[in-house]
Amino acid sequence: MTEDQFMGSIYQRFPVTIERGLGAKVWDASGKEYIDCMGGYGVALVGHCNPRVVKALKVQLDKIITVHSSLYNKTREEFLEKLIKIAPKNLSQVYLNNSGTEAVEAAIKFARKFTGKKKMVAMNGSYHGKSLGSLSVTFNQKYRKAFEPLVDTVNFSSFGDIEALRNVVDSDTAMVIMEPIQGESGINVAPDGFLQEVRKLCDEKGIVLVFDEIQAGLGRTGKMWASQHWDTVPDIMCLAKGIAGGVPMGATLVRPDILASISKGEQSSTFGGNPLSCAAGIGAIDALTEDGLVENAAKNGKLFREGLERLKEKHKVIREVRGKGLMIGVEMKFEVKDILFDGIANNLLLLYSGKNILRLLPPLVISESEINKALETLDIILTKEEQRRNV
Repeated sequence: MTEDQFMGSIYQRFPVTIERGLGAKVWDASGKEYIDCMGGYGVALVGHCNPRVVKALKVQLDKIITVHSSLYNKTREEFLEKLIKIAPKNLSQVYLNNSGTEAVEAAIKFARKFTGKKKMVAMNGSYHGKSLGSLSVTFNQKYRKAFEPLVDTVNFSSFGDIEALRNVVDSDTAMVIMEPIQGESGINVAPDGFLQEVRKLCDEKGIVLVFDEIQAGLGRTGKMWASQHWDTVPDIMCLAKGIAGGVPMGATLVRPDILASISKGEQSSTFGGNPLSCAAGIGAIDALTEDGLVENAAKNGKLFREGLERLKEKHKVIREVRGKGLMIGVEMKFEVKDILFDGIANNLLLLYSGKNILRLLPPLVISESEINKALETLDIILTKEEQRRNV
């Protein structure tokens, strides 16, 4: 591939050249159609080329493309109003940036400045990005080791174990950061009661609680925010991926008193709040709130998981199915690499999460018929795998 000549070997590449997309389907350069359960790692949240997003971008292109946040802009204003309208209570301030890792970097700085403390606690299995600060609160050593020393004073605690967390935090802990549902490490869902206990502990100790909802937020799990499944509100929430319908954008939602501690010039972003991204964000939020996509994630996510549970009964190579809404993990008893390539051969794009876990992050517009087709295809692939392995 020509791209490989210029981009190096940074990404795990698959032998598919995607030319166009619509809804939950994409087509390659030869015209072959695929059901997309990869979803651009969750970015195609409201569907490929969502009509609301496309229309908003076209309108904005004829107005202006860039307006720095040192100036005001009506498109940015409208986006912020819509975002705050759906945000958890008390998170009424926003720092706009360009990606999930930037949203996390900002959260780190905000928590440290507000509390005057330095230490941070993240969870075992966490993934928060690959820039230096966000990498420091990312657990997996394969991402960290080559770039050490990272930001110091970071400790990790067992996800779901409140007593372990109590033993890690101390009087100099500025923040605790976690994904309510861990994505990169295999769609690990927080146990009931854990988020509430963490919230209580942070309140007792004067610690800023940060939820990373970059992958799990914005309707993905069948509720607007994954943390709503446990009726818990953080002090800071990090967003990105599908927030602008496929256009790069990140956002850090912040409690007003926390953001008020940041002085002018201490945090900024040249492209943060770009009018094109904000226009796309307006389209994405309208799609979520007016087109029933959150409800679709709940309904069709249940359908998808039930179908996968039936496959688990049939195929003993499936160890576990887990997740919420359309954020689903299928843990296998062997590595999934062959399944990914068999999926491509059978018109189905799949994602992985670790060596033995299939991660399904389809667009929230995926239909019942598309889910059934994906399940049929997986059934065929797993049968082939079992025959190959003499299972």
